[in-house]
Amino acid sequence: MNQLFVGIDAGSRNNAVYIMLPDGSKHSSFAVQNNLGGAQALSKRVVAALTEKGLSNVVLGLEATSVYGDNLVCFLREDGALSRFNKKIHVLNPKQVKKFKDAYPDLPKNDVVDAFVIADNLRFGRISAAIFMDDYRYKALQTLTRARFFAVQNLTREKQRFMNYLFMKCSGLAQEKTFSNNYGAAALAVLEEFKSPDDLANIALDKLTAFIAEKGKNRSPDPEKIAKAVQAAARGSYRLPKTVNDSMNQVLSISISSMRAMQAQIKALDKEIERQVDNIPNTLTSVPGIGLVLSAGIIAEIGDTSRFKSHAAVAKYAGLAWSQHQSGQFEAQNTRLIRSGNRFLKYYLCEAAYALVRCDTEHRRYYDLKYKEVNKYQHKRALALTARKLVRLVFRLLKDNRLYIAAVTA
Repeated sequence: MNQLFVGIDAGSRNNAVYIMLPDGSKHSSFAVQNNLGGAQALSKRVVAALTEKGLSNVVLGLEATSVYGDNLVCFLREDGALSRFNKKIHVLNPKQVKKFKDAYPDLPKNDVVDAFVIADNLRFGRISAAIFMDDYRYKALQTLTRARFFAVQNLTREKQRFMNYLFMKCSGLAQEKTFSNNYGAAALAVLEEFKSPDDLANIALDKLTAFIAEKGKNRSPDPEKIAKAVQAAARGSYRLPKTVNDSMNQVLSISISSMRAMQAQIKALDKEIERQVDNIPNTLTSVPGIGLVLSAGIIAEIGDTSRFKSHAAVAKYAGLAWSQHQSGQFEAQNTRLIRSGNRFLKYYLCEAAYALVRCDTEHRRYYDLKYKEVNKYQHKRALALTARKLVRLVFRLLKDNRLYIAAVTA
């Protein structure tokens, strides 16, 4: 096997490197700084080893460790000195590397050993699809869609905190469905304007009705009905001591400002995502309910479909595969989703599946069927199975670069 294997344990300051010969023996190990100069030194050492041993192929690998290895991977891909050789670059799942290391129970834990394990893992060759993608358009889009993922998660957590604060200030509003959207403009304006349940309960009904209609931009079909419900909820709410109520108003105001800022961030990200995805072939928007943002999140994580042998490989990469529990003649019927997988791809596939359920008759029927099969975790299970079904469609549309055509029902 005419290949040199280079394992790299990337860190925030230094990269530990282990160069392994084709037979598994050690050539050298060293550390370089995780900067441009260190990357250039690493390249020189690898080229020297290739030249010394008369080898023409090199496989380089490192773990997917946050952002610490991204710059190095880009450098290695573009480096002119290494371009004279046949090189492959793999970014390995940390869980895979850890499981591989378990085969060496006596190894200590240090950077050099970790680099050795990565190199040996490359030599054995049983590695999953590379996470790093050669086409930088996908990487650029991925940066945006992952930032959006975290922004949405932050907004969700802030909404949960907001509901806790709302219960403290006016428990009735948190308990009753007075507004169609507790985070809408009218609902937030009411909380900002009226400082206590008594203020809400004592204002004239016509004035509260006019206020809700104005802040809701006259979109509510019956603002008077909402105003009556709000006053009823306020009358039935707990009363806080004034000092506690004042502090609750302060934290509510901050929470509302935070939610508005996060919503603005998501809107800005969506706009940029829509601009970036125009540079990539995208047939997923032909699927009902899957717009530019959701399709961009899926495409950014899958990248070039040639990285995957089948839709099953994509599903496993996304964590939409079920573990097997079998022994002898026994095989469990109820199993869990695998714990590994790309959480970003899984999120966007599940979001797209939920949108598809609302817009496409076939997928709605499938979701309903799976929902009724069990009595526990019905929505979660049905959505995961629908997302798994969607993977087959996504893989075929992207691989063949064709549009979705809905099945015609009689």
